[in-house]
Amino acid sequence: MPWILRWIFFRKEALKDLEHPVLSNFYATIAIGMLVLAADFIVIGKNIEIGEVFWFIGALATIFFGILTPYLMFKGEHVKLDHINPAWFIPPVGLIVIPIAGSLIIPHVSGMAREFVILLNYFGWGSGFFIYLALFAITMYRFILHRPLPNTLTPTIWINLGPIGAGTVALVNLIKNSSFITVKGPFFVFGFLFWGFGIWWVIMAIAMTLHCIKRLKLPYAMSWWAFTFPLGAYVAASHTISSLFGIQLIDYIM
Repeated sequence: MPWILRWIFFRKEALKDLEHPVLSNFYATIAIGMLVLAADFIVIGKNIEIGEVFWFIGALATIFFGILTPYLMFKGEHVKLDHINPAWFIPPVGLIVIPIAGSLIIPHVSGMAREFVILLNYFGWGSGFFIYLALFAITMYRFILHRPLPNTLTPTIWINLGPIGAGTVALVNLIKNSSFITVKGPFFVFGFLFWGFGIWWVIMAIAMTLHCIKRLKLPYAMSWWAFTFPLGAYVAASHTISSLFGIQLIDYIM
């Protein structure tokens, strides 16, 4: 509701933020929140109807921001190296999140509706994953060849766990609920490999955070939210992989 009211009463400021190379990426979070609620209603609340409503609206909003945000960057000349940070992963993370709840809807629909849900799920994961790969290369370029992130943005390093964690859970759920895929093993193994990359990033994120605390200080900022949601997504992925492959050690560690 506050987000909607801001567009009504402070439209000029909202539009200005939408064109900002950093702040614009956070507009997708409202849509991602709806996708998370959809999964909660389906898995925890056992209410598929409400879950479908949240998922449909959230998926369309996620796709909208997933296209609009890069478009505004592509057409402008205002993006600088200093603007590059892991917050850029948020729109593709939203696309990757679509199948987490969407794949659970597939068994409950039929006909053209089922085909539409399947199409939306695969579009979301496929586009989100490959956009993430492209942006990951760009952020690595910044980490290695440009000055470090400002200390207020250091927590955003943890956002890397978002696409890894959500991507793993979404892929496993999607393949499980895709009856037309008869050989599922290779996809599950790829999910395992993707999750494995997350271990490397957990270690790197811890090291960089400790470095910032020791050398640069780490003042409280809104970016601290990055310590929670992305890590939670990776923990969920860890449990998914643990259950799928029967590796209890993963649950004990994560």
